[in-house]
Amino acid sequence: MKKKYFYIPALMAMMAGWSGCSQNWVDVEPTGAPSIDNFWKSDNDLRKGSAALYTTMKDEETWGRDLFWVQDASDDLIVGRAKADGENIKNFIPSGREGYLTEGWKRLYAMINTANQVLENAPKAVNVSEDLRKKSLGEAYFMRGFAHFWLAYMYGHKDQGVPFDGPENPEYGKRIAPQLPSVTDNYAKIISDLQKAADLLPFFESYEDKDRGRAHKVACWGYMVKAYAYWAQFDKSKWQAIPDLCDKIRTEGHRALISGKPTSRENYQAVFTVANNWSSEYIWSVVSSTQGGSEFPGVILENKGWGKFNGWGYFQPTEELYDEYEANDPRREVTILKFGDPFLYIGQKMLYWSTNSLSGFQINKYMEPYGYGSNGDMASNIFVNPSPDYPTTALNLPLMRYAEILLFKAEALIQLGRNGEAAAPLNEIRARVGLTPVSNPTMDDLKHERRVELACEWTDRFHDLKRWGDYAKINAPLHGRIHADRQNPASPYTIQEVWPARNFNPTKHMAWPISPDEIARTNGQYKQTPGW
Repeated sequence: MKKKYFYIPALMAMMAGWSGCSQNWVDVEPTGAPSIDNFWKSDNDLRKGSAALYTTMKDEETWGRDLFWVQDASDDLIVGRAKADGENIKNFIPSGREGYLTEGWKRLYAMINTANQVLENAPKAVNVSEDLRKKSLGEAYFMRGFAHFWLAYMYGHKDQGVPFDGPENPEYGKRIAPQLPSVTDNYAKIISDLQKAADLLPFFESYEDKDRGRAHKVACWGYMVKAYAYWAQFDKSKWQAIPDLCDKIRTEGHRALISGKPTSRENYQAVFTVANNWSSEYIWSVVSSTQGGSEFPGVILENKGWGKFNGWGYFQPTEELYDEYEANDPRREVTILKFGDPFLYIGQKMLYWSTNSLSGFQINKYMEPYGYGSNGDMASNIFVNPSPDYPTTALNLPLMRYAEILLFKAEALIQLGRNGEAAAPLNEIRARVGLTPVSNPTMDDLKHERRVELACEWTDRFHDLKRWGDYAKINAPLHGRIHADRQNPASPYTIQEVWPARNFNPTKHMAWPISPDEIARTNGQYKQTPGW
């Protein structure tokens, strides 16, 4: 049998995913360990192979927590509780061996490998329906492009891309996946995969409830928009493709902002509720439940959850983020809890206070599920995982929503010199929350709106600052509110520095370092990120 690189890890990842979907799938094997030769022979096999594409989405090492540490390096957040690896990333002094960097890398490549196995085997699967074959290929192209995108923008550099390979290449399986010459080469392949996926996949509305959370056409278009925007950092011609794609998402994809609530605050707050997991604003999320999914809502919750639940107390907002909001912007209170702010916790109204927060603030966007229940008894809350060691909730974690598409359209139009046209998508977002329109918006207007609309989400403020060249904002010291009595919601405070000025160096820190151990495993075929 010929030697295959990245083949065995991919098969192992798929088997792990399959076992989560059905404990009995290996019963088709006569004896011994499962063999890929006895798979890909029925519709059921295709379904299992496709289901394996999504298993990594819920992992702590990906969208549960670890991939967020690189976004914590922005000016919006501080680490929170003492955490050496997180602090090293925040301060741009990682070794590359931090688990928060290495485990995300491994899991994202596991996703790519699983997708490659589907792409290699689904075309030759027997006794399968052509519609299911087509859909399985579309899902695999999307998930490969999606995982590749995260790897590219985090670890890819204009002078050196990240490794990538697939069964469409004649040498696939005979070599270590090659490190591409530039991150722009990665973006080109990502766009290609997402376009192939869009051509094969249905619209979200066609899915039955059991298939919600699977890849769909609009998710492909959405990540094409984002990939083009990130590529435009190096090639401004890529802005040209964005406005029309955004319009397709609205017209053909039927995506729209949630609106029509009694107040502007409720319009925005509705986005982050269990009832609207699949609203018109949904594009892509980590599907979550009380039994699994992203644990991020518990990661940002007050450490020990005021004695009621196992919150972890990480990723705390800064005074700089709080001050960015206009005084009458209801998004501020939806996004951030400050001392004395009311919120519902296990059926009881609380006023926020914290013995944990180093900045005096907490992320509020994902708190809705914790409000259910009665009399402060978390066991009565059916929207929260009963296991406090895996603090998932019934709220899906949004990774991309329609508001971001409007913002990318506005940004593209401004970059193309069509500022007047950019007013419509930008003001659609402002109108939802009752703010006055902006005429002929500039990049400063766009940067402000993107920051306050998407704050504390998985949209990566840090990468925005890098691609915009706003290095001074990255390096500035960060502040918080230090209260005299941290258990008293009405306690007076002083604004103090909670994170010192940093030393972001664009000649070195534009991309994150690859683990030296990964480089050693290739006998030096892979090269370290330039500057590191």
